[in-house]
Amino acid sequence: MNRAQRLAALNAELAKRILILDGSMGAYLQGFGLTTNDFHGTRFVEHPMSLKGDNDVLVLTQPETIAKVHEAYVAAGIDIVSTNTFNATRISQGEYALEDVVYEINVEAARLAREVCDRAEAQDGKPRAVAGSIGPTTKLLSMSPEVGDPGRRDADFDGMAKGYEEQVLGLIEGGADLLLIETVTDTLNAKSALWGAWEAFDRTGVELPLWISGTITDRSGRTLSGQTVEAFYSSVRHADPWAVGLNCALGPADMRAFLADLARVAECAVSAYPNAGLPNAMGGYDETPHSMEDHYAEWARAGLLNIAGGCCGTTPEHIEHMKHAVEGVAPRKIPVRDVRLKLAGLEPFTAAA
Repeated sequence: MNRAQRLAALNAELAKRILILDGSMGAYLQGFGLTTNDFHGTRFVEHPMSLKGDNDVLVLTQPETIAKVHEAYVAAGIDIVSTNTFNATRISQGEYALEDVVYEINVEAARLAREVCDRAEAQDGKPRAVAGSIGPTTKLLSMSPEVGDPGRRDADFDGMAKGYEEQVLGLIEGGADLLLIETVTDTLNAKSALWGAWEAFDRTGVELPLWISGTITDRSGRTLSGQTVEAFYSSVRHADPWAVGLNCALGPADMRAFLADLARVAECAVSAYPNAGLPNAMGGYDETPHSMEDHYAEWARAGLLNIAGGCCGTTPEHIEHMKHAVEGVAPRKIPVRDVRLKLAGLEPFTAAA
């Protein structure tokens, strides 16, 4: 099954049921007890910096381990596997002095995920898509990193977009079916990712569906750069996304109201993949597979979901329960596009008809 056939099959399923995304990469990797030597592997034995904690480099140094994570989520019943590339940009890998292998990380991460999906498809005939994970980087374009110097920026739009272009080119070569621009805290970063993706599409002649997922950082209901959920959607609506959603920071209980806001206005599929609750005092996550199942079941019955998955702290067991929660429930009905002009700063603005 080629990319076009797989996407057609995925869209046909999206019209009939709630699709299932995988869960956390980091939470599951913790169970492997990887050491600093494991992160370095044989290739980076003499690397001058410690690579422990750089999960993305594991696609080069421990590919069998990353494949096992993907396989566990496939066994849990997912439709979409996300690549292990959340920090696979020059900006983020610069923290580990690995800028020169960024392209290779993205190619290999997408290839690994695609191979796991292909093996599963060969066994049961069920199509599974690979979503290229594109994280926010470690820099912000809209905000200064220093309170006393509000005009300071440690990155610029063009440079960040170029980095994203490199990432997308690698994901396309490796076999990704979708691009998942996720954990968006600064909408300007997301716009640079979109620009980089469009540049990559022009260079390759391959255009992948765009999926954009924002993060509400606290109970105020705003992103870190200050936008409400509706304003965030209005800011990326021009990209004609395949799906928009919310993920990460909030647990399912606190995410519910903001997910409802997004489901009300989004003219495309809506996704949700929260953390397994907010981190506790020990840095763990308290939402169990059973407790999260209850939230997903209510969201599905309320007509808020087209795609469901998990973020930090979730495991294949969480995904199994979540899949059970939404099984047999009709997906959210996608509304007809509103032709009115929609603009946004921190708040949304819709022009009168």
